[in-house]
Amino acid sequence: MKGQPFVRNGKTLLSGIDPVRRAERTADAVSVRDRTLYLCPSPLYGYGLERLLSRLVTEAPHSALLCIEADPELYELTKKNIEPHLAANQKLCITNICETASLCAFVRKTWGGRAFRQIEMIRFTGGWQLYPELYDSVCEALRRETAVNWGNALTLAKLGRLYIRNALRNLALVPHCPSVENLSFGEAPVLVLGAGPSLDETLDALERRPLGPEPGVFSKERPFRIICVDTCLGALRDRNIVPDLAVILESQHWNLRDFTGCRGWEVAAAIDLSALPQSTGVLSGGRFLFMTPWTELRFFKRLKKMNLLPAVIPPLGSVGLTAVELARRLSRGNIICAGLDFSFNADRFHARSTPGHRNKMAELNRFRSLFNTAAYDSPSAAALSKSGLPVRSNPGLQNYRNLFEQEFASDPRIFDISGSGLPLGLKTVSQEEALSMLVSSKNTSHGGIEPKVREAQRAQREEDERKPESAAILAEKLLTFFQDEKSRLINLRNILTGETAADQVRLNTLVDECDYLWAHFPDYSGGGRPDLGQESSVSFLKRLRTEIEPALALIERGIKEAWQIRYPEFNSHKGTRAQRLI
Repeated sequence: MKGQPFVRNGKTLLSGIDPVRRAERTADAVSVRDRTLYLCPSPLYGYGLERLLSRLVTEAPHSALLCIEADPELYELTKKNIEPHLAANQKLCITNICETASLCAFVRKTWGGRAFRQIEMIRFTGGWQLYPELYDSVCEALRRETAVNWGNALTLAKLGRLYIRNALRNLALVPHCPSVENLSFGEAPVLVLGAGPSLDETLDALERRPLGPEPGVFSKERPFRIICVDTCLGALRDRNIVPDLAVILESQHWNLRDFTGCRGWEVAAAIDLSALPQSTGVLSGGRFLFMTPWTELRFFKRLKKMNLLPAVIPPLGSVGLTAVELARRLSRGNIICAGLDFSFNADRFHARSTPGHRNKMAELNRFRSLFNTAAYDSPSAAALSKSGLPVRSNPGLQNYRNLFEQEFASDPRIFDISGSGLPLGLKTVSQEEALSMLVSSKNTSHGGIEPKVREAQRAQREEDERKPESAAILAEKLLTFFQDEKSRLINLRNILTGETAADQVRLNTLVDECDYLWAHFPDYSGGGRPDLGQESSVSFLKRLRTEIEPALALIERGIKEAWQIRYPEFNSHKGTRAQRLI
């Protein structure tokens, strides 16, 4: 069967020799796998779609087909010529959305957050030749989105229980510690410090250009602010550089190594509500709270309703990215990034005086060198830094770099200092240019700078003195919140143990309200629970029952702490009315 070929802009989009059969042969040659989203750029008349969809129904029931058309005229052509029964098929979607963020949101809305494990591209026509870079970038964005979603699910399954337990412990900080949104650096530029190997160059440059009266000592009146990740606190302490704010995000115990030698240091801390409780009181410069929701929970909505939830920062995975996001919120000036490398070299993963480097130095002897052979093990691979020099990286760090570029590359206020790190999609400046931007900013005269961190703390204390009931009111709300949560858990436990008559409607309500008990289950992490009316839900309910007692113990502890904050006059009367009322 011969006809005229479909040619546009000098590109042959459809062959004149039996294009239908050609597309069907392509559909037959596809290696069909379940839970795969097949991406078809520029489907034109829809040749081959029906053949592939019929295979998906029988061979891959959880897979789907997404057709994208970037050309407006060709999109209208496809809409007019697609068969009605194909357009009505739930496994097929045809769209002209080509903006990556919007397309990812469209896929989530259509099929769910983790419906697919992989993305494959299929070219039934030559229409992809009109916008090859666009279609490739869209496919890559969907692959990154899928990888991030599944990575988040695995993280939630591994650490979700720890996150909620830390949050329950840290809620006692709410009456005393204001939200980080109460801070403001005004127009002052901000230097955001990560702990990568290139941090040493920046700190050395800062030491060569001191702002205070003594070499290497920084004046409290410096015209810029420093926000650092907790991992680089040791490097700053060794150089006598006092940051304005340290970001504490990690929930696991090994995070305590970051504070070695820093106990009692007068540095303000921005603390995630799910951070390790033992790390929240090490620094003595004041504490400010924020929240990174690791998944959607009704628990957060109840906290927000009672005005107990601090400022919400989107979950970015890395403390370095969170520090940059905080800088964007706290300052209207330029933001300079340093030490956010997402790469390493043969002898250093982090800068000098950070925990990893200190451990490496402690192990150094005639049998062990600083050379790290693990840097060349799988999955580490060679990469090029922004200065063109070879470095090492791994898929996890690459994902953080990609997320950084996605979140911050479009912000003209953010700059990156040149060095050994991976390119972040930002404009890079030299060390001297960065220092000039920080020191010589037109908007950083002392009269124009809004209160620094310590001044903000002083203002907060004065505000508390004027309103002595503020902490007490928050403690009262916290006490009510914990008591309500305790009641929910006891009622749920009584139903599951048979002490209370089983009420299916009440059971469903309690399980949904106590979603923090099961959101980390590997088979339901971040997703919906099973139908409790089905026999298959017995395993789910048994696992749910084991989660109640540890949560109750933490809530009982929270009730005692909230009571002590609300009624401090009872603290010295153990065993009396205070204990009986609790």
